[in-house]
Amino acid sequence: MPGKVATMRDAVADLVRDGDTVAIEGFTHLIGFAAGHEIIRQRKRDLTLARMTPDLIYDQMIAGGVARKLIFSWLGNPGVGGLNAIRRRIEPAAVGDGTPLEIEEYSHFGMVARYTAGAANLPFMPLRSYFETDLPKANPLIRPIRSPYSDETVYAVPPLNPDVTIIHAQRADANGNTQIWGLLGCQKEAAFAADRAIVVVEELVDEAVIRADPNRTVIPGLIVDAVVVQPYGAHPSYVQGAYDRDNRFYLDWDPISRDEEKTQAWLREWVYDLDGRAAYVDKLGTERIASLRPGSAPSGSVDYGDYR
Repeated sequence: MPGKVATMRDAVADLVRDGDTVAIEGFTHLIGFAAGHEIIRQRKRDLTLARMTPDLIYDQMIAGGVARKLIFSWLGNPGVGGLNAIRRRIEPAAVGDGTPLEIEEYSHFGMVARYTAGAANLPFMPLRSYFETDLPKANPLIRPIRSPYSDETVYAVPPLNPDVTIIHAQRADANGNTQIWGLLGCQKEAAFAADRAIVVVEELVDEAVIRADPNRTVIPGLIVDAVVVQPYGAHPSYVQGAYDRDNRFYLDWDPISRDEEKTQAWLREWVYDLDGRAAYVDKLGTERIASLRPGSAPSGSVDYGDYR
């Protein structure tokens, strides 16, 4: 295949390594479930998982045994409840004699600040948002510092430089120039902070499409190592303009994840026993996929001008 295009299997095999720090970013929509499932399927181990708001995918990955540590802000099944597989790894009564999951917690902005510091090659990032909270007591890496310009004290967080960042997006060209529309999280910062980057997209387009609408390009190809074309790769989260959030999935996951045997049975049925995302989509069925398709709401167009 041309450029940096790869299969999901090859991208994960080549770029995600045991012991890595892995960030799968995308806020509310564009959550990389297909990539997370492939990491589980390949039985990667001893990963440090980083993410602003761990979603169900990190619950599933941790249930799959891939992680030793979680760096995060706000942990839960949005609109439903907790992440029960993760709870079993961190609550003493559930862990028992097992190995607990190491956790490192920040605020949302703390995670953004860490990625930003990592992307800018800075030793720390200052922020104000930890005053009158207990997070600095829970996490000694959140530290007060004195301003060099006044007597004011603020807090600082260290840079976060993942070994590999994985993001999902609407489209990219074969060289990895990646366009996103809709709600943005910290995909850009996490990608620039990483040593390696995998972009998973709904559609591969010609470079001319990217050049015709440059302001939607969030990730430049120069920092991308692999482009994976994976339609419905963010399900059950949504992709703006392509498919809706599958709320049924989030509701169904809660009772499944409360029981370890049911959780492992789900992983066998939906991850280990399938050879990839296409089989997963087939298993969901055409009726369920069709129910997630949104109506049309085209964006306006602009004229950039032809300068010669």
